[in-house]
Amino acid sequence: MTRHLMIVGAAVAALSLAACGQKTDETKGAATPAEQAATPDANPAATIPTPSDETKADVFVAKAGASDMFEIEAAKIAAKRSTNPSIKTFAANMQKAHMKTTEELKAAIAASGASLTPPTMLPQDLQDKLDDLNKADAKDFDKKYADSQVDAHQAALNLLQRYAQDGDTPALKSFAAATAPKVQEHLNMAEGLKNGFDTGEDVAKDNANR
Repeated sequence: MTRHLMIVGAAVAALSLAACGQKTDETKGAATPAEQAATPDANPAATIPTPSDETKADVFVAKAGASDMFEIEAAKIAAKRSTNPSIKTFAANMQKAHMKTTEELKAAIAASGASLTPPTMLPQDLQDKLDDLNKADAKDFDKKYADSQVDAHQAALNLLQRYAQDGDTPALKSFAAATAPKVQEHLNMAEGLKNGFDTGEDVAKDNANR
């Protein structure tokens, strides 16, 4: 009787081991959660979720329009407050360029057929940045303006590149793709200003002569 129970127990154990082995084989190809988390998306920069989804037309129009408004208003402040020729030249170019992209954005919205309207007021974060420029000491203004231009153009470039790749409205995607290289040029110029006014002056003069 005891021997019979031992044989049965051994058989059950063998079956259990076989089942475990079979399960291991069946799941061998599946990635663990850790492995899945470590595997990047094909284009992570364009697909990482954001608090407000910049691939949606309404969000894109609001942010792109606000970006242009900020550039135009900041340029007006620089025209009044700066005494540096390179800053004043850069600001004048930014005002002109972003007035143009505002019109191009409106044309893209019309072409899309979407019921969207660019913003008429700045969001609070951009308004705060304008207020900071207005309140900056005269001796610090040029640097603060240059710094803000690098940040603003980098944010605008990120927005345009994201929407050009993953946006949900073809006409606006075309606008974003066409505008991104221009904003990249502006960013390069702003970085020149930030890194040294001599370099920035050369870049600004070059742009003014185009």
